[in-house]
Amino acid sequence: MLRKNIDLSGRTVLVTGAAGFIGSGLCRRLLADCDVKVVGIDNMNDYYDVGIKEERLRELISCHRFSFIRGSIADRQLVDRVFAEYVPDVVVNLAAQAGVRYSITNPDAYIESNLIGFYNILEACRHSYDDGRQGVLHLVYASSSSVYGSNKKVPYSTDDKVDNPVSLYAATKKSNELMAHAYAKLYDIPSTGLRFFTVYGPAGRPDMAYFGFTDKLRAGKKIQIFNYGNCRRDFTYIDDIVEGVVRVMQHAPERRTGEDGLPLPPYKVYNIGNNSPENLLDFVTILQEELVAAKVLPADYDFEAHKELVPMQPGDVPVTYADTTPLEEDFGFKPSTPLREGLRAFAEWYAGYYGTSGR
Repeated sequence: MLRKNIDLSGRTVLVTGAAGFIGSGLCRRLLADCDVKVVGIDNMNDYYDVGIKEERLRELISCHRFSFIRGSIADRQLVDRVFAEYVPDVVVNLAAQAGVRYSITNPDAYIESNLIGFYNILEACRHSYDDGRQGVLHLVYASSSSVYGSNKKVPYSTDDKVDNPVSLYAATKKSNELMAHAYAKLYDIPSTGLRFFTVYGPAGRPDMAYFGFTDKLRAGKKIQIFNYGNCRRDFTYIDDIVEGVVRVMQHAPERRTGEDGLPLPPYKVYNIGNNSPENLLDFVTILQEELVAAKVLPADYDFEAHKELVPMQPGDVPVTYADTTPLEEDFGFKPSTPLREGLRAFAEWYAGYYGTSGR
């Protein structure tokens, strides 16, 4: 197991996408368990219900060690100003335009946030070392299981080639990994990319399947199950994702010199997934049961009448399955929250936020 080489105590951590699902969870965890100052950036766009983002932020801004900046990382002047004012020790870049299908209809949003925005973060990290300053100790950034594209070998390993993206979203995330590698090599910036696998849980993203299914079932609409239900997903609970990020933050890839006398890029990529893909039909069955238990749906709900099996959608893949061995070996951690437990927490949150069927 790797030893920690960054003590977070007394540090300043910059989290982009701080009002997002993973970003807000990470900020909350850091403020609760670590003696850190957290600076959050988010543009609060309306890709999904802004009310959920505001709800996530509400808890964070009550802490005096949290500072929030509303703006886009695609705004170079804003990014540079934040780095100059707060001088972050660790940067966690979670700001991104997410979603596979949305990238087909709104590609501009992905280029702006995922490419231009990430470039701005890299440049700010690079210049944090100017004039002999210590600079950013570790850049951690979100990649995605989508980079595995049409790969047939499972479980997906970070040693696999990922040259066949099947969506623009996946292509931008692979581009992030390549850009980070180049900056690690050229400017000796320690960076770690994390390939997240289908993150779910309370206060999650409404565009994700489990949330969308719940909204439709509650409204009495039919849900569409793609690939006729023959998809398998490595669903990863939000708390497991946050735990993995916090552990990774505390070990930056070591700076070393190669045989040519030039620096080897201090660069790593890990999968964070549950290492246990679930069949989509089984997933829907568990979700329905937990929604009934939480009284989001009535006990006599006719599920069969509200299901429709449909073909695969463009940009989707039939299976995601994470090989998490390197994460286990290096950080002694493996996501392990059972699907039912995670969906129960989501159903209970949903009932509290939107109300039960009896109201």
